Amino acid sequence: MDEGLFMSTSNTPADSSTPSAPDMGQPSDLISDLRALFTREMEVVRNQWNRALPFADYIVDRWEKARLLGFGEGSSVYDSALILGNVKVGAHTWIGPFTVLDGSGGLEIGAYCSVSAGVQIYTHDTVQWAVSGGKRGPERATVRIGNRCYIGPNVIISKGVSIGDGCVIGANSFVNRDIPSGMKAWGSPARLRGPVPHPEES
Repeated sequence: MDEGLFMSTSNTPADSSTPSAPDMGQPSDLISDLRALFTREMEVVRNQWNRALPFADYIVDRWEKARLLGFGEGSSVYDSALILGNVKVGAHTWIGPFTVLDGSGGLEIGAYCSVSAGVQIYTHDTVQWAVSGGKRGPERATVRIGNRCYIGPNVIISKGVSIGDGCVIGANSFVNRDIPSGMKAWGSPARLRGPVPHPEES
């Protein structure tokens, strides 16, 4: 970490009539402790799983966070996920890093789903608010995602969409229409590309 981030921005002496500011020339004990924690946890995670994480993910238990949010048993959610409003998640679902789960219009995600890094799921938009100059409010509609779905990295799902059970949505897709159960879809906008093979068929 850059030591300069913690340096004082002013060399002007404090007025004797005002309380002196804390010395910011050296990192505080808290910063030193956090650095030591980061170094220790990073080494453990690198040795055990060969990965490096954002700082918060070293200290936030993803499964405990999911439990506190009322998600299903065995589900996990990265600390970097932005979660708004009424979001319901089934059991054993993985919510990846840097995701947006907008439940302001109601969001339901089933069990055994994989929601990849960077996925954004919206249940509202402010298009009409913007083009009307604020005369109209946001529009909201529930998004439902079934069980056993794979949502690829950086997918965007717009309000009002339903995705059935056992679907695969390819990376970087924009989903603005319903996807029937058991189907693959990708593209911008996403288009149906055929059925998902059953495991026993592959």
